[in-house]
Amino acid sequence: MSNFIKKLFGTLAEKPWEKEQAVIDTNHPGKTFNLSLQTSAVIIIFGISTVLFSLILTGYLYTMPQEQNTKFLFKPNLLWVNTIVLFFVTYFFSKITKDLKKNDITKIKKNLILVGGLSYLFLFGQIFFWYQLMQDEKFVTTNTYFSSFYIFTALHGLHLLGGLFFWGKVCSKTLKLEQKEIISQKKSISALSLYWTFLLIVWLVFFLTIYVFNDTVIAWCKALLT
Repeated sequence: MSNFIKKLFGTLAEKPWEKEQAVIDTNHPGKTFNLSLQTSAVIIIFGISTVLFSLILTGYLYTMPQEQNTKFLFKPNLLWVNTIVLFFVTYFFSKITKDLKKNDITKIKKNLILVGGLSYLFLFGQIFFWYQLMQDEKFVTTNTYFSSFYIFTALHGLHLLGGLFFWGKVCSKTLKLEQKEIISQKKSISALSLYWTFLLIVWLVFFLTIYVFNDTVIAWCKALLT
């Protein structure tokens, strides 16, 4: 991160009109940051997704009716389990990143399979959670809380499905590779790891805002509205 900031502000401080800088710019390869195409694509997705999720969260915060009842909010332990599952996914991706440096193809393959299995487990848990809510007669139309909840979790699930699509492509290639060929998938695996970290951060913001500290947030929203 420090190197990133240094490069950013270093670029802003350059004076291209000076002769010395002109020589440097002429010999420059054209890349300010050493980012792969895969990582660059993930960063672009970050920007678009962050705006989208921010709009949903802002809409939730500023459209909460004053008469919103928070007494009956359904709070099972399943969301805690799903959150722990996402933490494990990120943990195994961090292990994969370390194994990439060691070119340990056996552990990389094993952990990639674990990442996929845990991600599907998370999606199954979310679908089952929706089923529980509907059984308890809490639908999208019930109130602002549940409409925001369904929309957010649906979009988060779609992002996860998109990640699993590319995980499937990368995993299928990696499982066929030999030790000396693993370097060809390093950039793709690193980009996937970054993507899942982003999904975890987004989920934690949602989880803390409208689940763990939901009543506090709603009280704050009511105070703003009044």
